[in-house]
Parts: sequence; structure tokens; C-alpha cells
Amino acid sequence: MGSSAKTMSEIPLEKLVPEDDFARLLAGASDGLFLRARALFSRGDVHWGKRDLFELHSEADELEVCLDDYGARWNSRYHFFTELTASIRGFSLAGLSLEHLHRRLEGYGIHGHVGTDQGEALDQGLGRGRDFVQRSLVTLLKGLLEEASAIGIDVAQDPAVYGPVGPLPVNFRLPRTLGIQDLVDEDQRIAEVASKYLQACEMLDQAGLTTCESADQRDKILVKYCREEHARVFEATVHNLQSAYDTHIKNTGRESSDPRLLLLRGHISTCLHLLQAVTQLVHFMERHESDERRAEDQERVIQLIRREEVTDIVLNTLLERALWVLDAGRSLAEELLPSYTDVRSVTVELPDGVTLHARPIALIVAVVNHHGTPVEITISGKQANASSILEVMILSGSQPDARKVTFKGDARPLGDLQELLEAGAGEQGLAHLPENLGYLRD
Repeated sequence: MGSSAKTMSEIPLEKLVPEDDFARLLAGASDGLFLRARALFSRGDVHWGKRDLFELHSEADELEVCLDDYGARWNSRYHFFTELTASIRGFSLAGLSLEHLHRRLEGYGIHGHVGTDQGEALDQGLGRGRDFVQRSLVTLLKGLLEEASAIGIDVAQDPAVYGPVGPLPVNFRLPRTLGIQDLVDEDQRIAEVASKYLQACEMLDQAGLTTCESADQRDKILVKYCREEHARVFEATVHNLQSAYDTHIKNTGRESSDPRLLLLRGHISTCLHLLQAVTQLVHFMERHESDERRAEDQERVIQLIRREEVTDIVLNTLLERALWVLDAGRSLAEELLPSYTDVRSVTVELPDGVTLHARPIALIVAVVNHHGTPVEITISGKQANASSILEVMILSGSQPDARKVTFKGDARPLGDLQELLEAGAGEQGLAHLPENLGYLRD
């Protein structure tokens, strides 16, 4: 028993793989990517389709997983090969977003909304981005093939098995009819999406992103305002906006009867696809400025894909068009918001013993954010955004003796706010709040 336990405890959990053996393993693992690359090269300057980029991303992703499983990024022989594979995966994702947008853009209806000149500018920017990504992928794939030969990986030669691919399958779905009669709820959801759209516009307005011809200045702008964490926040904000639309508005009766809704969805989707490409390219830049990676391999990647060209495409093309498209849809959101809200004003007198300190203010903000439409709070003639806890606390703190509070906004949140304050603003505990404010207890 003791001998068996000892033997088992001595079995190593990891074993080193000889580098030459790993080269033979990689020959099989990389076949799909190499064959795909040669098939694409054989087609000349033809633009790669969405299916091409999907296959390329899938092959690069599989290969990168294999490389990571064996710790190849920390091996001097295989490090550069790993970096190239990761870069191909990222550029393929960027290409997928741009190609998807290229295929869908006409159907989004944006050209008719913004006019011929701006529509052409959008087309040109998208074309410039697609050309850059495909040109970069060709460079990276050729670099990968050369590196494979240099480190002893047998490269697949026959592209025939990866000839032209067919179209992506069409997705079918039933029309959405469940709950379609509940137009009141739909109106609220539309108002919420319009409000969130305007909030996204404001966030990106304040992002500090401006076009710039100087490569050094572009670097400074992107380092300060669009690091990868910023890019992911921008993308996630617009992605959440699209998800809210698709969950609550898509295929509803309101969408069928109000063409402004589909047009707003087009602005959201166009901006999202451009921001998705931005995230991948910013990730590529930051990946190759990290101190953890070998300087000589960083330099080799930079020689293949010039940083100043990446920053130009990111800042002067993709981000510029993304912000413009979002801003061009601002007027739609501004039109939709009053169309789907019942704007009113209500004044509430605080009950005896109730003051607007942190807990009641937090509940006021929670009510407003639950409904998702803008509400203005006024105390003694001074206004604040009732969805911002900081603004409401500053306003309340500057008027400590005031006993009347006025709210202006959609009737739905105003009704809940009136009930909240008349019920003591939660000062006796959340359990004593009215039933229709139960969401505050969650």
C-alpha cells in the first residue's frame, strides 16, 4: 500500500517535449491553416469572404490552443511562430466584423438616412479597413509559412482540399408573436433603448478620440484614450445596446410599424462591427509592446505590420467612422424617446422624518435605472440627472432644508418615485415598500 502510494506520488504531472518532436506534432496541427493560406493565395487579389475569414480564424484558433497547451510562447524556438498565429487569429476576427458589415450595410438603410456623400465616405472607410486587414493577413500568413520552414515544420503543399467555399448557411426563425399585444411594455423598452443610445453617444463624445495625421500623436491619443480596456468598454457598451434591442424590440409589432426602429438598429450594428475590429487591432498593438515578450520577436512582427499603419486605420478610419455613425443616429434616438414616453412632471413632499441622504437617494437612482429612461430631479430650482447617485447627492446636500422634490420624465418611473417617497423612501426597511417596488428588494 505504502509502496504503491509512493510510486503514484512520484509520477510527474508534466514532461518536457523535445523541440524536434514538437515540430513533427505541429506539422499535423498546422496543416489546416497552411492549406487554407495557400488556397487563399491562389485566388489572387479577390476579396476574401466571410466564410473564408471564419475558416481562417477557426484554424488559427485551433493552432494557437495547441501552442498554448505546450507552452510554446515561452520557448525561444517557437515563440515567434506563436505570435504570428495569435496575430492571424486576431486579424481574422477583425476581418470577420468588417466583412459582415460590408454584406449587411446596404440593408441597414444608413445611406438613405445620412445622404450620398456621407454614405460614400462610410463605404470608403470600410473598404480601406477591409483592404488593410486582408493585406496584413497575407503578410502574416506568408511570415508564418516562412517561419515554419525555418524551425523545421513540414508545410502542407496541396491547396486543392481547401478550394473556394460556399456561402454560410441561412438561419431561419419563427416570427415573434408571444406577448406582441403588450404594446405598453414595448413602448417602455423602445424608450429605454433610445435613452441608452443617447448615453452611448455621450460616452463616446467624451472619449477624447480625434483623427490625427501624425503617427507620434496618434500613438499618444490611443495610449491615453483607447487602450484595449477602453476599446472593450466601447464595444461592450454598443453590444449591450444591440442586445437590448434584439431582446425587446426585434420582430415586434412596433418594429414593423415604425421604420425608425430598424434604422436605429442599423446605426447600432454598424458602429458595433467597426468597434469589434478596433478591439482586435488595439489588442494586436498592445500584445507587441509588452515587456514580457522577446524584444527581437516584437521587432520582427513590427517589420511585418507597421505600427503607424495600424494606428492610422484604427484612429483615422475605424474609430472615426464608428463615432460618426453613432452620432448620425443620435437624431433618431432623440425623435424616438418622446414618441414612446409619456413625459410628465410630479412634485412630492417628503414625509415627516424623511431626508434625502445616501439610502433614499440610492433607491431613487435604482428606480430610475430600473426603467431606463431619463428623469430630471429638481430641488429648490436646481436640477440634476436622477440616474446619477453622485449628482443627486450633490444636489440634495446643497439644499438640506428643502421638503419638496420635483421629478420630470416618463410617467412610469415617476409613478414609482412618487410611491417610493410617499412610503417613506425605504427608511423603515425595504420590506415595507409597496409591492410594485419589489424590484428594489432584489
